[in-house]
Amino acid sequence: MEDHPAYRESNEKSTAVAAESDLRRRDHGAETELQRHLSTRHVTMIALGSSIGMGLWLGSGKSLASGGPVGIFLGYVLAGSMVWAVSHSIGELAVLYPLPSAFVQWTNKFVTPSAAFALGWAYWFNYVLTVANEIQVTCVVMGFWTDKLPNAAWITIFWAVVILANVFGVKVFGEVEVIGSSIKFGWIIVVIFSMIVTSAGGAPGHGPIGFRYWNSDPFTHGFKGFLSVIPTCIFAMAGSENCGLVAAETKNPRKAVPRAVGSIWLRLSLFYLLGAVMVSINVDPRNKDLFGQSGTNASPFVIAYREAGLPALAHMMNAIILISVVSTGTIYVYGGSRNVLGLAHLNMAPKQFKLADSSGRPWPALALSIILGGGLAYLNVKNSSADVFTWLSNMTSLFALFGWGMICLAHIRFRHAWHAQGRSASALPWKSWTYPYGAWWGLVWCMVLIVVEFYLAVWPLGSPPSAKSFFSNYVSVIAILVLYLGARLYYRGPWWIKLTDIDLDANGRFYVDGEVEKEPKKGLRGKAEKVLGVVFN
Repeated sequence: MEDHPAYRESNEKSTAVAAESDLRRRDHGAETELQRHLSTRHVTMIALGSSIGMGLWLGSGKSLASGGPVGIFLGYVLAGSMVWAVSHSIGELAVLYPLPSAFVQWTNKFVTPSAAFALGWAYWFNYVLTVANEIQVTCVVMGFWTDKLPNAAWITIFWAVVILANVFGVKVFGEVEVIGSSIKFGWIIVVIFSMIVTSAGGAPGHGPIGFRYWNSDPFTHGFKGFLSVIPTCIFAMAGSENCGLVAAETKNPRKAVPRAVGSIWLRLSLFYLLGAVMVSINVDPRNKDLFGQSGTNASPFVIAYREAGLPALAHMMNAIILISVVSTGTIYVYGGSRNVLGLAHLNMAPKQFKLADSSGRPWPALALSIILGGGLAYLNVKNSSADVFTWLSNMTSLFALFGWGMICLAHIRFRHAWHAQGRSASALPWKSWTYPYGAWWGLVWCMVLIVVEFYLAVWPLGSPPSAKSFFSNYVSVIAILVLYLGARLYYRGPWWIKLTDIDLDANGRFYVDGEVEKEPKKGLRGKAEKVLGVVFN
């Protein structure tokens, strides 16, 4: 690219500048005290399994009861297409701008500081609420085995586990997520094949089922029931954006982030779409034991194995759910702490949250996210798990939609600024083949679904309209508007940053030829990484 010397390989001076800029950022996330300790393996597995938690394993039961087998499948198809589009927008931005609280800094850079302020704090609330939701639902999981301990005891125990996974440094966190994601990925293969067998009548508990429920009750509550499934599907699939968040602590984002983005199709197809099909062909949508119904409130996967006469698999499934819940809670504590740190570096949070120790642990931000996330989990003590799940998942799905929409908008604005300043798309270190259609698809659907959730908040499924129902389901949007308008009053200025005023080089990461991530060459770990590279590329 002739007008951008940082990318002109033939110019030795520009290559030296790029190398020096890269070295300044190699040990620390751009101008922060975060450490680049995460490898391609870590980022790939975090992208693959970070959001596989109770949204899929438990929330799919609630979705099945509300929307029916066809409703839950279509809900995951729509949410999955949005995640796929958002992930590609993240990939292009994260390779060039691997920053802490990535989405916030991109919005601040390409949209407006007011929107960045609202997004940053909204997303932090999203992380905290998800931590609370994951921890509190351990009571349901443990209730499958015993009711000897009160809910508060289980919440306290698993809160402590989440804390431990985050306080031992980034490397330990990365390994915990790799192990958790590997277990989840391996188990979903078992689920798919075993449930095909049970549906065909190969288990002792019942005869062939086939697509009986698809034919008899495809939409249990009509079109409104289908719409009510969407918030849970969004909640279940939120988390793919974490592959952009961890780029600031990744050794080589140009290699790690595209590989993580490329693995998204695997998670969407295996975990969600095939998982939804397996549930819908094995479990009656009117089963009273589904999570949120009048019975035992179990996972639909556990119910499927139990009714098939396979108690050992039911127990194993419940154990996998427990691992998934803890793993997802861990990644969201990580995300919340890095989000606050990024806000502090934009002077949108107290300066104390900029601090991190020599190992890259942002203690003040970690403490805030851990304490509030774990504290909110105790809502379960006075309310049912299903009620708390509904409140928190509705709030977090709206925060996620706002976040996804701003990511797509920042990507669109970035590309427009890149073009307006006379730069060629071929000069990008990684270019998404989905642009512009993917970014616009994600943005438009985010706006549409925010309106859909307003309709469901005013006229909820199965209950009359009420102020309590509206605010408990739509308070997230009110919070976002308050944050945005407050920031507008403070920052003032134009509604949009001019495309020609955007500094495309500031905080960017330049890459030089031959920059590769060192990988183990021998031993079990080296062999494992080689296999993962084949699978996820």
